[in-house]
Amino acid sequence: MNHKQEIIQRANHVYYVVIALALGVLVRLVYVQYFHTHKGKLWRERVATTIIKRDTLRAMRGNIYATDGSLLATSLPTYVVGLDPTQAKPEYFTRKVDSLGLLLSRIYKDRSARDYADLVRDARTHKRRYVLLNRRRVTFQERQEMLKWPFFRSSPKVAARGGVLRPYYERYHPFEQMAGRTIGNLDAKTGRGLIGLEASFQPALAGRNAVGLVEVLSGGVRKPVDDGPEMKPEPGMDLYTTIDVNYQDMAESALRSTLEKYNAAKGCVIVMEVATGEIRALANLSRTRPGHYVENFNHALAGRTDPGSTFKLATMMALLEEKAISLEQPVATGGGATRYRGLEIRDAKRGGAGTITARQVFEKSSNVGTHLLMRSYFYSRPDLYCQYLRRFHLTKPTGIHMKGEAIPVVRNPDMKGWSKVSLTSMCYGYEMQITPLQMLAFYNAVANGGRWVRPMIVKRIKLADEVVEENQPYVLPEPICSKETARKAQALLRGVVERGTAKHINNPHYAIAGKTGTAQKIINGQYQVGKYYTSFIGYFPANNPKYSMITVVDSPQGNNIDLLYAGAVAAPVFKQIADRIVAYDIRMHAPIRADKQLSRPTTGLLAGYADDLHTIGTTLNIATEPNTEGWVETTDGNRWRSRPTRTDRVPDVRGLALRDALFLLENRGFRVSVEGHGKVKEQSITPGTGTSETGTKAITLTLG
Repeated sequence: MNHKQEIIQRANHVYYVVIALALGVLVRLVYVQYFHTHKGKLWRERVATTIIKRDTLRAMRGNIYATDGSLLATSLPTYVVGLDPTQAKPEYFTRKVDSLGLLLSRIYKDRSARDYADLVRDARTHKRRYVLLNRRRVTFQERQEMLKWPFFRSSPKVAARGGVLRPYYERYHPFEQMAGRTIGNLDAKTGRGLIGLEASFQPALAGRNAVGLVEVLSGGVRKPVDDGPEMKPEPGMDLYTTIDVNYQDMAESALRSTLEKYNAAKGCVIVMEVATGEIRALANLSRTRPGHYVENFNHALAGRTDPGSTFKLATMMALLEEKAISLEQPVATGGGATRYRGLEIRDAKRGGAGTITARQVFEKSSNVGTHLLMRSYFYSRPDLYCQYLRRFHLTKPTGIHMKGEAIPVVRNPDMKGWSKVSLTSMCYGYEMQITPLQMLAFYNAVANGGRWVRPMIVKRIKLADEVVEENQPYVLPEPICSKETARKAQALLRGVVERGTAKHINNPHYAIAGKTGTAQKIINGQYQVGKYYTSFIGYFPANNPKYSMITVVDSPQGNNIDLLYAGAVAAPVFKQIADRIVAYDIRMHAPIRADKQLSRPTTGLLAGYADDLHTIGTTLNIATEPNTEGWVETTDGNRWRSRPTRTDRVPDVRGLALRDALFLLENRGFRVSVEGHGKVKEQSITPGTGTSETGTKAITLTLG
């Protein structure tokens, strides 16, 4: 047999096998249609009397967690309750139907027990295969109780007799609107993530839906034909983010109060760990109407704009890398205004700063000075300057694992629109479009000694207790600059806060380094005086950077233009958040010597909850602690006594910290207003007054 005959013979064998398979499929189809039964009825009879369709049963979506394990988003199941009254045997049905009616009446409270029992009897009489018992969905706790009921109860000996509890999952955010744009939301119809982490990690969170045949009953209710493995959905995976809910709250509250103060259009805050790139807070707020701000757009990732003077750091670093300037060299800025090839260049300070050093050019944020330094070297080398911007990673997205990051637009001589004054505008932050996240990553690299770290917002992905994916910090292999340039850049940023445009946010307890940026807004192609995009980017503590942060307030409004610059608007937001983080993060504080015993102050009224005071005393090695339990007070710091806190009396909250006072009063239904700072000094309602005698539920606390 030659090769040709052998190939023909093999082809014939394949042909016969295919024919046999086709005949097998045909025989199976005939058998299923005319002879196969399901629950005692032929399939062709079921199809003739009912509607059979393929249906999808959605899987339970994975949870999203904060870095401390707090839930940011979860899916809570609710259940549609139905019954197939034809399933139960006559004896069981007659014996249990009244009990079922009574239980339904108790849980729904909208019909009598008899009405529910009659509803089920009528459905059985008319041989209805399904009856919807109530349109209200029951909770998971109610479902667990129903599983003990007749018709729903299952056991190894007795299967449930007709009860149907079909789950539907609704997304729930325990912290409500906090980080809403970052977490994202779902499409109500498809259940798919629309924005934020919900969309970015849709495949992991969604799990695997179950697809199978269902019987469409009256009212459009769908009942599974088969309860096999293919109708068991696989739950989604859980995301563990780097968000810290405490930092997120600090960022949102500080940003919101400033936006409201200046009636600004929008703003954002990003807090990031310097060493790892882990984002601890990501706040985005937009004004929808006067005084009302919501998270409806991710300005941090997608809000491209001219960065303004914060970009001067890149210009100074490029000059320092080329050793083209000395920080102490004089620069004649004159009256703070000049023209170059028809472009007007002005400083914010009226009258200018005269002759100052290159260091002061940066600290005072002089546009004229920056232009003169650039003109002395890079105006004849535009390609070289653009190479440095690429090296600084300012021309590419950060690559954060989250959808929606905009691509930066930074011009170069090969691009359309490049002009003879493009480099001039670029050197102090115009003619480009960069997002806040991309600028923060650049500043973070400076804080990190020149090592660029990719921002990270998801730390790990888990399926139950199994870690499916662990994200490690990504650091660019090559530093963006030399160690010497990084050191000088850090000194420049520190100088801005010590002597420059942000000196009013200098803190004596810890050092801040950063740069203000005020960019004029472009309307109809023209830069508008008084319409500003303000920002502050920096890190802290400056001598040992732990966190980097950017704060943005867009289009602040006010009568005095001089008070709408970044130093007056965005920088205070930075300080407010940084102050609270430093106070919160005890790892940033110097340890207290264990052998040094502290004594409790002996002046003024001291009070609190005994367990809290014991914890403080043990941690701080305080000599005197309460020797009783519950709410206590002392007048000399040594002898403690119980403080009465009857629920029917207005409690004495004098001497308490505000948090403890709010706990006692709000749990009794009081609406509390506060004046001053410190501990509670006075209260507007006399302690011990009966809560029914006050006549009002409003109380004012004076702190001092």
